[in-house]
Amino acid sequence: MCGRYAASRRPEDLTGLFHVEKWEPTETLAPDWNVAPTKEVYAVLERPVKDADDRRPVRQLRKLKWGLVPSFAKTPEGGARMINARAETVHEKPSFRRPFAARRCILPADGYYEWVTGADERELEVQGRKKRPRKQPYFVTPADGSVFAMAGLYEFWRDRTLPDDHPQSWWVTCSVITTEAETSPLAVAPAEGPHALADIHPRMPLMLTEDRWDAWLDPARTDTDELRALLAPPPPGLMRAYPVGTAVSNVRNNGPELLEELAAPEVGTLF
Repeated sequence: MCGRYAASRRPEDLTGLFHVEKWEPTETLAPDWNVAPTKEVYAVLERPVKDADDRRPVRQLRKLKWGLVPSFAKTPEGGARMINARAETVHEKPSFRRPFAARRCILPADGYYEWVTGADERELEVQGRKKRPRKQPYFVTPADGSVFAMAGLYEFWRDRTLPDDHPQSWWVTCSVITTEAETSPLAVAPAEGPHALADIHPRMPLMLTEDRWDAWLDPARTDTDELRALLAPPPPGLMRAYPVGTAVSNVRNNGPELLEELAAPEVGTLF
Protein backbone atom coordinates (compact mmCIF):
# COMPACT_ATOMS: atom_id res chain seq x y z
CA MET A 1 0.00 0.00 0.00
CA CYS A 2 0.98 3.66 0.12
CA GLY A 3 -0.11 5.57 3.19
CA ARG A 4 2.64 8.16 3.46
CA TYR A 5 5.29 9.54 1.15
CA ALA A 6 7.82 12.36 0.71
CA ALA A 7 7.63 14.99 -2.05
CA SER A 8 10.21 17.74 -1.77
CA ARG A 9 11.01 18.57 -5.40
CA ARG A 10 10.37 22.13 -6.53
CA PRO A 11 7.67 22.72 -9.17
CA GLU A 12 10.30 24.30 -11.44
CA ASP A 13 12.19 21.00 -11.40
CA LEU A 14 9.06 18.93 -12.00
CA THR A 15 7.93 21.00 -14.97
CA GLY A 16 11.24 20.40 -16.70
CA LEU A 17 11.50 16.74 -15.77
CA PHE A 18 8.00 15.88 -17.02
CA HIS A 19 7.94 18.38 -19.94
CA VAL A 20 5.01 20.24 -18.42
CA GLU A 21 3.45 22.91 -20.65
CA LYS A 22 1.22 24.59 -18.07
CA TRP A 23 1.66 25.29 -14.38
CA GLU A 24 0.11 28.05 -12.27
CA PRO A 25 2.54 29.50 -9.67
CA THR A 26 -0.49 30.14 -7.46
CA GLU A 27 -0.68 26.36 -6.99
CA THR A 28 2.81 26.12 -5.50
CA LEU A 29 3.13 23.67 -2.62
CA ALA A 30 5.83 23.73 0.03
CA PRO A 31 8.21 20.74 0.14
CA ASP A 32 6.57 17.99 2.17
CA TRP A 33 8.56 15.16 3.75
CA ASN A 34 5.51 13.60 5.39
CA VAL A 35 2.66 13.57 2.87
CA ALA A 36 -0.43 12.03 4.43
CA PRO A 37 -3.92 11.27 3.07
CA THR A 38 -6.19 14.31 2.46
CA LYS A 39 -3.16 16.58 1.90
CA GLU A 40 -2.72 18.50 -1.33
CA VAL A 41 -0.11 16.99 -3.66
CA TYR A 42 1.39 17.62 -7.07
CA ALA A 43 0.12 15.63 -10.02
CA VAL A 44 1.21 15.58 -13.66
CA LEU A 45 -1.72 15.09 -16.05
CA GLU A 46 -2.88 15.83 -19.57
CA ARG A 47 -6.21 17.46 -20.38
CA PRO A 48 -7.48 20.50 -22.32
CA VAL A 49 -7.00 23.83 -20.59
CA LYS A 50 -10.25 25.17 -19.18
CA ASP A 51 -11.93 27.84 -21.34
CA ALA A 52 -9.19 27.66 -23.98
CA ASP A 53 -10.11 27.71 -27.68
CA ASP A 54 -7.58 24.98 -28.40
CA ARG A 55 -9.05 21.75 -26.98
CA ARG A 56 -5.95 19.63 -27.40
CA PRO A 57 -4.68 17.89 -24.24
CA VAL A 58 -2.00 19.93 -22.48
CA ARG A 59 0.46 18.46 -20.01
CA GLN A 60 -0.06 20.24 -16.70
CA LEU A 61 1.31 20.28 -13.17
CA ARG A 62 -1.73 20.49 -10.90
CA LYS A 63 -2.47 20.58 -7.19
CA LEU A 64 -4.86 17.79 -6.15
CA LYS A 65 -6.15 16.37 -2.88
CA TRP A 66 -4.92 12.85 -2.02
CA GLY A 67 -7.92 10.58 -1.45
CA LEU A 68 -10.17 9.99 -4.46
CA VAL A 69 -13.80 11.05 -4.21
CA PRO A 70 -15.84 9.27 -6.92
CA SER A 71 -17.90 11.52 -9.17
CA PHE A 72 -21.07 9.72 -8.06
CA ALA A 73 -20.41 10.16 -4.31
CA LYS A 74 -23.05 12.11 -2.39
CA THR A 75 -20.47 13.46 0.08
CA PRO A 76 -16.64 13.66 0.03
CA GLU A 77 -16.15 11.93 3.38
CA GLY A 78 -15.00 8.62 1.87
CA GLY A 79 -12.03 10.17 0.07
CA ALA A 80 -9.58 9.51 2.88
CA ARG A 81 -10.26 5.79 2.45
CA MET A 82 -9.56 5.80 -1.31
CA ILE A 83 -5.91 6.76 -1.24
CA ASN A 84 -4.89 3.56 -3.07
CA ALA A 85 -6.23 1.61 -6.05
CA ARG A 86 -5.05 -1.94 -6.71
CA ALA A 87 -3.46 -2.44 -10.14
CA GLU A 88 -5.07 -5.86 -10.44
CA THR A 89 -8.65 -4.57 -10.16
CA VAL A 90 -8.49 -0.84 -10.97
CA HIS A 91 -10.14 -1.39 -14.37
CA GLU A 92 -13.28 -2.94 -12.88
CA LYS A 93 -13.95 -1.22 -9.54
CA PRO A 94 -16.80 1.32 -9.84
CA SER A 95 -14.86 4.10 -8.11
CA PHE A 96 -11.78 3.73 -10.30
CA ARG A 97 -13.03 2.32 -13.63
CA ARG A 98 -13.83 5.64 -15.30
CA PRO A 99 -10.74 7.51 -14.06
CA PHE A 100 -8.58 4.60 -15.22
CA ALA A 101 -9.98 4.94 -18.72
CA ALA A 102 -9.75 8.73 -18.99
CA ARG A 103 -8.09 10.47 -16.04
CA ARG A 104 -4.65 9.07 -15.30
CA CYS A 105 -1.83 11.02 -13.70
CA ILE A 106 1.66 10.75 -12.27
CA LEU A 107 2.27 11.64 -8.64
CA PRO A 108 5.93 12.65 -8.24
CA ALA A 109 7.64 11.62 -5.00
CA ASP A 110 11.06 11.21 -3.45
CA GLY A 111 9.93 7.85 -2.14
CA TYR A 112 7.45 6.32 0.27
CA TYR A 113 7.39 5.15 3.89
CA GLU A 114 6.39 1.73 5.11
CA TRP A 115 6.33 0.33 8.64
CA VAL A 116 7.56 -3.05 9.96
CA THR A 117 6.71 -4.52 13.36
CA GLY A 118 9.88 -5.59 15.19
CA ALA A 119 10.29 -9.24 16.19
CA ASP A 120 10.41 -8.38 19.90
CA GLU A 121 7.32 -6.22 19.55
CA ARG A 122 5.47 -9.01 17.75
CA GLU A 123 6.31 -11.41 20.60
CA LEU A 124 4.93 -8.97 23.17
CA GLU A 125 1.76 -8.69 21.10
CA VAL A 126 1.40 -12.49 20.92
CA GLN A 127 1.83 -12.66 24.70
CA GLY A 128 -0.88 -10.05 25.15
CA ARG A 129 1.51 -7.66 26.85
CA LYS A 130 1.24 -4.96 24.20
CA LYS A 131 -1.85 -4.10 22.16
CA ARG A 132 -0.15 -1.55 19.93
CA PRO A 133 3.37 -2.72 19.11
CA ARG A 134 5.86 -0.14 17.92
CA LYS A 135 6.80 -0.26 14.28
CA GLN A 136 10.03 0.62 12.51
CA PRO A 137 9.55 2.96 9.52
CA TYR A 138 11.53 2.43 6.33
CA PHE A 139 11.98 4.84 3.46
CA VAL A 140 11.89 3.32 -0.04
CA THR A 141 13.36 5.35 -2.89
CA PRO A 142 15.04 4.88 -6.30
CA ALA A 143 18.64 3.87 -5.73
CA ASP A 144 19.90 6.33 -8.35
CA GLY A 145 18.18 9.33 -6.74
CA SER A 146 15.70 9.79 -9.60
CA VAL A 147 12.07 10.78 -9.10
CA PHE A 148 9.66 8.12 -7.85
CA ALA A 149 6.89 8.54 -10.44
CA MET A 150 3.83 6.87 -8.93
CA ALA A 151 1.00 5.84 -11.23
CA GLY A 152 -2.17 7.61 -10.18
CA LEU A 153 -5.78 8.42 -11.07
CA TYR A 154 -7.72 11.64 -10.58
CA GLU A 155 -11.39 12.49 -10.48
CA PHE A 156 -13.73 15.50 -10.29
CA TRP A 157 -16.49 15.81 -7.70
CA ARG A 158 -19.14 18.55 -7.66
CA ASP A 159 -20.27 19.87 -4.30
CA ARG A 160 -23.96 20.51 -4.99
CA THR A 161 -24.34 22.48 -1.77
CA LEU A 162 -22.31 25.35 -3.27
CA PRO A 163 -23.09 27.68 -6.19
CA ASP A 164 -21.32 27.19 -9.53
CA ASP A 165 -19.03 30.19 -9.06
CA HIS A 166 -17.85 29.15 -5.59
CA PRO A 167 -14.08 28.39 -5.56
CA GLN A 168 -14.68 25.11 -3.71
CA SER A 169 -17.65 23.90 -5.77
CA TRP A 170 -15.40 21.38 -7.54
CA TRP A 171 -13.01 18.95 -5.83
CA VAL A 172 -10.17 17.34 -7.79
CA THR A 173 -8.85 14.30 -5.95
CA CYS A 174 -6.42 11.48 -6.68
CA SER A 175 -5.38 7.98 -5.75
CA VAL A 176 -2.09 6.05 -5.93
CA ILE A 177 -2.09 2.75 -7.83
CA THR A 178 -0.40 -0.07 -5.93
CA THR A 179 0.93 -3.46 -6.98
CA GLU A 180 2.52 -6.53 -5.41
CA ALA A 181 5.82 -5.68 -3.76
CA GLU A 182 9.00 -6.91 -5.40
CA THR A 183 10.49 -10.14 -4.10
CA SER A 184 13.80 -9.61 -5.95
CA PRO A 185 16.77 -8.21 -4.01
CA LEU A 186 16.93 -4.50 -3.37
CA ALA A 187 19.58 -2.53 -5.25
CA VAL A 188 20.81 -1.31 -1.86
CA ALA A 189 19.67 -3.14 1.28
CA PRO A 190 20.32 -2.18 4.90
CA ALA A 191 22.87 -4.21 6.84
CA GLU A 192 20.19 -5.19 9.34
CA GLY A 193 16.79 -5.52 7.77
CA PRO A 194 14.85 -6.38 4.64
CA HIS A 195 16.50 -7.74 1.51
CA ALA A 196 13.43 -7.20 -0.70
CA LEU A 197 10.48 -4.84 -0.68
CA ALA A 198 8.15 -7.77 0.00
CA ASP A 199 9.97 -8.24 3.32
CA ILE A 200 8.63 -4.83 4.36
CA HIS A 201 5.05 -4.97 3.04
CA PRO A 202 3.21 -7.14 0.47
CA ARG A 203 2.15 -4.05 -1.52
CA MET A 204 3.99 -1.05 -2.98
CA PRO A 205 3.14 2.01 -5.11
CA LEU A 206 3.47 1.25 -8.81
CA MET A 207 6.44 3.21 -10.13
CA LEU A 208 6.29 4.18 -13.80
CA THR A 209 9.64 4.26 -15.56
CA GLU A 210 10.19 7.18 -17.91
CA ASP A 211 9.53 5.13 -21.04
CA ARG A 212 5.87 4.73 -19.91
CA TRP A 213 5.10 8.32 -18.91
CA ASP A 214 3.78 9.52 -22.27
CA ALA A 215 1.53 6.52 -22.85
CA TRP A 216 0.16 6.59 -19.30
CA LEU A 217 -0.71 10.29 -19.45
CA ASP A 218 -2.21 10.20 -22.95
CA PRO A 219 -6.01 10.60 -22.53
CA ALA A 220 -6.56 9.30 -26.07
CA ARG A 221 -5.54 5.84 -24.88
CA THR A 222 -8.70 4.19 -23.61
CA ASP A 223 -8.28 0.50 -24.48
CA THR A 224 -8.42 -1.41 -21.21
CA ASP A 225 -6.00 -4.16 -22.21
CA GLU A 226 -3.48 -1.66 -23.52
CA LEU A 227 -3.70 0.40 -20.33
CA ARG A 228 -3.42 -2.63 -18.09
CA ALA A 229 -0.19 -3.57 -19.86
CA LEU A 230 1.27 -0.26 -18.64
CA LEU A 231 0.69 -1.44 -15.07
CA ALA A 232 3.39 -4.10 -15.28
CA PRO A 233 5.87 -3.72 -12.41
CA PRO A 234 9.11 -1.84 -13.19
CA PRO A 235 12.33 -3.80 -13.74
CA PRO A 236 13.70 -5.28 -10.48
CA GLY A 237 16.71 -3.91 -8.69
CA LEU A 238 15.88 -0.19 -8.99
CA MET A 239 15.04 0.52 -5.35
CA ARG A 240 16.77 0.93 -2.03
CA ALA A 241 15.24 0.89 1.45
CA TYR A 242 16.64 2.06 4.75
CA PRO A 243 15.38 2.63 8.31
CA VAL A 244 14.41 6.14 9.41
CA GLY A 245 13.43 7.60 12.75
CA THR A 246 10.02 6.95 14.25
CA ALA A 247 9.32 10.70 14.21
CA VAL A 248 7.79 10.20 10.76
CA SER A 249 5.01 8.17 12.37
CA ASN A 250 3.52 11.42 13.67
CA VAL A 251 1.97 13.35 10.78
CA ARG A 252 2.67 16.63 12.57
CA ASN A 253 6.41 16.10 12.11
CA ASN A 254 7.83 17.38 8.84
CA GLY A 255 11.28 18.22 7.55
CA PRO A 256 14.25 16.76 5.65
CA GLU A 257 15.53 15.14 8.85
CA LEU A 258 12.76 12.55 8.47
CA LEU A 259 14.71 11.05 5.54
CA GLU A 260 17.97 10.64 7.47
CA GLU A 261 19.16 7.05 7.41
CA LEU A 262 19.63 5.29 10.74
CA ALA A 263 22.69 3.17 11.37
CA ALA A 264 20.38 0.52 12.87
CA PRO A 265 16.61 0.20 13.40
CA GLU A 266 15.19 1.90 16.50
CA VAL A 267 12.65 -0.85 17.13
CA GLY A 268 14.78 -3.86 18.02
CA THR A 269 15.40 -6.87 15.80
CA LEU A 270 13.17 -6.93 12.74
CA PHE A 271 14.11 -10.00 10.73
